[in-house]
Amino acid sequence: MTLLEVKGLNSYYGDSHILFDVGLRVEKNEVVALLGRNGAGKSTTLKSLMGVVTPRSGSVVLDGQQLAGRKSHAIARAGMQLVHEERRIFGSLNVEENLVLAGLTAPDRWPLARVYEMFPRLKERRTSRGTDLSGGEQQMLAIGRALMRSPKIVLLDEPFEGLAPVIVHDLMQACRDLADAGQTIVLVEQNLAATLQLAKRVYFINNGHMAHESSAAELRCRPDILQKYLGV
Repeated sequence: MTLLEVKGLNSYYGDSHILFDVGLRVEKNEVVALLGRNGAGKSTTLKSLMGVVTPRSGSVVLDGQQLAGRKSHAIARAGMQLVHEERRIFGSLNVEENLVLAGLTAPDRWPLARVYEMFPRLKERRTSRGTDLSGGEQQMLAIGRALMRSPKIVLLDEPFEGLAPVIVHDLMQACRDLADAGQTIVLVEQNLAATLQLAKRVYFINNGHMAHESSAAELRCRPDILQKYLGV
C-alpha cells in the first residue's frame, strides 16, 4: 500500500530552480533512502515535502491527503514529521519538556515511557537542558520528539552526521527497531553502509532531478551504480 506519493515536484530558492519534477513513492512500513552528492537537492526534497520550502508545483499525497502547498503545521497534523539536519531542539527546555511540548497537539501521541525505552540515555538526561546535551543526545531527542506525535512517516535528514561511531551504532539500532515495528521512514544520509542496512529501496537525485531507483540489495552488489551517482 502506497503511503506517500510525490509527483512533479518543482521547488525554488528565490529565482533558483532547485528541484525539477521530482517524483517518488513510499510504501507503508517501508524505509526508503534518498542519496546523491552534496548539493544535489536531497534536503530540499525533504523540506519541500514538509512545507518548510513551498513547492511551486507538484503533488504530495500522504495517506490520501494532498499536502502540497500546505503550511508545515498542517502537514505535521496530517502525520508527517521532519527531523532536521540541525536538530532544532529547544535549548532552554530540558529533555522531558522538549518531548512533552512536541506531543501537546498530537491527536495520538506516544507515551514518554516508550521514547525512554527506545532511548534510555534520554531518560537518564531528562532534566538536562537541550544546550547541555551532546550532539548524539540532541539527535536522540530530535528523533524522540518527532516520534512523540506518532507520525505516519518520519523524514530523517542526515541523522548520523558528525557523530561518534558508538552513537551512530545506537541510533542505527533505534532506527532498525522503528523499522521493524512498522514505522515508515524516508532517510537522507551520507553514511552509505548505514543507509544500505536500513533502507529497502533507494532513489538517487542528481542536480535536482530523480536519476535512478534501485533496491538496496541490488546496490550492495552493483558498485558501478554507486560510483555513477555518488562518485567524485
